[in-house]
Amino acid sequence: MFKRVFFIVFCVSFVMSALALPSMADRRSYVWTYEYATMPRGMAEIEYYNTLEFPDTANSKVNTWKHWVELEYGLTDNWDISMYQTFKQTNTGVATTSAFAYDGFKVRTRYRVGERGLYPVDMLLYAELIEPNDLSRAGVFEGKLIFAKDIKKVNLSYNYIIKRELTEAAKTENEYAAGASFEFSPAFKLGLEGKGSYTTGKHYLGPTLSFAGEKAWANFGLLRGLSNGADQLQARLLLGLYI
Repeated sequence: MFKRVFFIVFCVSFVMSALALPSMADRRSYVWTYEYATMPRGMAEIEYYNTLEFPDTANSKVNTWKHWVELEYGLTDNWDISMYQTFKQTNTGVATTSAFAYDGFKVRTRYRVGERGLYPVDMLLYAELIEPNDLSRAGVFEGKLIFAKDIKKVNLSYNYIIKRELTEAAKTENEYAAGASFEFSPAFKLGLEGKGSYTTGKHYLGPTLSFAGEKAWANFGLLRGLSNGADQLQARLLLGLYI
């Protein structure tokens, strides 16, 4: 399983490196952490997220695959909107109980405050509505305050995240994602990324690779669980294509 995952990542990385040219729009440096970036006015992009979660790496037959397809559009140079269609496959180790199914949709908007470098720290506002495939269940609101700073070729980003189910009895969950990356060239960035929950105490840390071309980019991140109850391993491949 792990050999297959890394082989796919290697192939994608090789192709992106061969085609690498300065990107037409702001591309992502991370796979879980957002930066100070929105789609420029009138530009559109398709993104594909492929996330693999292993609760216990000693039992690799038990895992979850998540597939998200996102269409993103720039309303202004500082404000964009997007919609996701989400799918999930849960493998329990028993062939008859594995299932691939539509998981719902998400609507998201982001707004950049000011311009890059105008304030000591760049800030972006993020709001998302998550609707499950079963509309009888409550949706979830996710909000993020995104802080970022570029110091020459180094990027530092921190996301403070709140999640709340849209019911009166629901409790607010407090989470975070953070990353630091270095730009070796316009086409290649290497970073360290972490995420977790202040509410549950689950935390993760691992490396992130980012490749960019003229029309497309690809990122890969690998996280190890650092606390009790966390998945032992999570991996995410993120592809973007400007249209």
